[in-house]
Amino acid sequence: RRRRRRGRHRRPAPSVTGFAVSLGSNLPDAVGDSPAILADAVARLAAADGVRVVAVSSLYRTAPVGGVEQPDFFNAVVVGETTLGAEDLLALCQAVEAAHHRTREVRWGPRTLDIDVLAFGDELSEDPALTLPHPRAHERAFVLVPWAEADADAHLVGRGRVADLVDAVGTDGVRIADLPWPARHEGGRRG
Repeated sequence: RRRRRRGRHRRPAPSVTGFAVSLGSNLPDAVGDSPAILADAVARLAAADGVRVVAVSSLYRTAPVGGVEQPDFFNAVVVGETTLGAEDLLALCQAVEAAHHRTREVRWGPRTLDIDVLAFGDELSEDPALTLPHPRAHERAFVLVPWAEADADAHLVGRGRVADLVDAVGTDGVRIADLPWPARHEGGRRG
């Protein structure tokens, strides 16, 4: 039987929420080429206070979507846990993008770095600044394929298992990049 001490209050532990973010790049910057940019982005996310990276997918090379002529993209998905709120996680992602001189001139155009919050626990949001889950994640093979690899049990709220969504959309235009990928994490450790 535990005794309670009077006058002492235990601070509740901060709540931890699971998240998934997608990363994409098809333009170089001062850090280097797209794979180097994505590896740096993963490292910045992993180093952030209140964030624990649980898994990182392989690096994928994908055909661009949206009709803008541009080079292929490199993509990956990061799965983790955080004590940050959804808006703070979004702000962190935008700060990492800004560190790589991300600009938003052409919708679905080329970019040095794009980080999208795909899911934040089971949170639902219609806010245009942060719609949760990501409104187009369920139809994008370049998001679903790496996400299913990083977290075989992932579910997209309102849409079902990510692995089943991969089966529905297919894997055309999405292939593992035959390049070194030092950003791989499993269980919070580099692999």
